[in-house]
Amino acid sequence: MSYTPRLKEKFAKEIIPALTKEFGYTNAMQVPRLVKISLNQGVGEAITDKKIIDNAIEEMTMVAGQRAVPTKSKKDISNFKLRRGMPVGVRVTLRSEKMYEFLDRLIAVSLPRIRDFKGVNEKGFDGRGNYSMGVPEQIIFPEINIDKVSKINGMDISFVTTASTDHEAFALLREFGIPFKNQNK
Repeated sequence: MSYTPRLKEKFAKEIIPALTKEFGYTNAMQVPRLVKISLNQGVGEAITDKKIIDNAIEEMTMVAGQRAVPTKSKKDISNFKLRRGMPVGVRVTLRSEKMYEFLDRLIAVSLPRIRDFKGVNEKGFDGRGNYSMGVPEQIIFPEINIDKVSKINGMDISFVTTASTDHEAFALLREFGIPFKNQNK
């Protein structure tokens, strides 16, 4: 027997029928899907200290469950002592099983650990059915050992969906269980 993530099963059994009913889709293939989740962390201090980028890669790899890669600068900026090709951030893109696993951990464990958490801001939609949110500190993820963290960094999380409108994407993410501040958009 093969393992399927909990949210993948929930999508097939609960979310597709719920969204079909809500939006009046005639075919199950019309229902918006989650395509990928991109995690991005800017580490500008890595210009002066190369170990910071290595720590960021290690932490992001633990959080995502998949190897993170450094992002490199595209041009020289002399005021910041930045040269082309220097690492300035870390990113990882999750798809299929790992994406559902990360989303499950994010909703069930990590988001409730944010200080004074009242819900995710629903203003992060881009007009084309994608959603981006920021996480203030990486220590909300249980995979990261707080004692080994040298610097607290935030990260950006982007959800890419096949939804054509923000309303459909909001409904999809709400059904997955993302706790928005204002549940009825």
